[in-house]
Formats: sequence, C-alpha cells, structure tokens
Amino acid sequence: MAPVKVYVDLMSQPARAVYIFCRATGIDHEIIPVRIVNGDTRTEEYTAMNPFQKVPVVKDGDFALTESVAIFRYLAHTRDIAEHWYPKDAKLQARVDEYLEWQHQGTRFHCARFFQEKWLFPIAFKVAPNEKKIASMQVNMEKCLDEIERIWLQSGKKDFIV
Repeated sequence: MAPVKVYVDLMSQPARAVYIFCRATGIDHEIIPVRIVNGDTRTEEYTAMNPFQKVPVVKDGDFALTESVAIFRYLAHTRDIAEHWYPKDAKLQARVDEYLEWQHQGTRFHCARFFQEKWLFPIAFKVAPNEKKIASMQVNMEKCLDEIERIWLQSGKKDFIV
C-alpha cells in the first residue's frame, strides 16, 4: 500500500493531531507541508482537495479526505494499527467516537483559547497579554480538564477512555 499523503500546517491543532497519529501508529505516510498564512490552502489544486481550504487533508491515491476525526476513523479502518487506538468492538468504538465528538467543543476549544490568549495573540500581534482574559480562559480550560478526569476517566477508575 502506498504511503498516504498528509497535508498539514503544524500551527493547526487538528493537523498536528493527524500528524502525531500517523507517526505514533506507524502508518506509512508522507507529510506535505502547507502554510495557511502563505495562502497554500487557497490554491486551485488545494481547493480541489478541500473546498473549505483548511487543514488537514489526507490523500490516499485519488481519494482526498478532510476533517481530522473523519481522517482518524478512515485510517483506523484502512490501515493496520493496534486496536487500542480505535477498537473493533462496536461499543468500545462508540465510546471513542463519543469522546472525539465531544473534544471539539471540550478539550480542543478550551485549550486552544487559553493558548491563543496567553501566547499566540501577544506574539503574533506584538501586544501585551490580556491577563483578565487569560485567567478566564484558564478557568474554562481547567474545568474541561477536570471533566476529562471526572467523567471520561471516572475519577481515576480508568486509565483510558476505553
């Protein structure tokens, strides 16, 4: 099977997640660097793969797929990866899917907002960090992380979601 092409801008959390997943699982892949700020996602060629002009994109032969969660599921179904990444049992798989759906507005949203306010915006725009916003974002992020521990990991009774 030919390596899957993975189009990523490592400034994108979903793109980094796909990149890390491919490396951690040993999926044969080729990284195609994309720079959003340079307009790489707005070219005709890229738009043909992803009309939303976002990263990541995975290209497997002539099949292109967007959206990190869809990419995880596709790779889990089409590549030989250890079952602990994405179980074959339908109920366990549903639990992983449940977390993957939740994390967009849970983990990803709150952690990304904290990172943006504390580091990204001050560096990118050369402005002082807004400490009040940072404190608010930190509270939300810590609440989210507590939910992972309390709900998903059942207050330490589980080491993993499944």
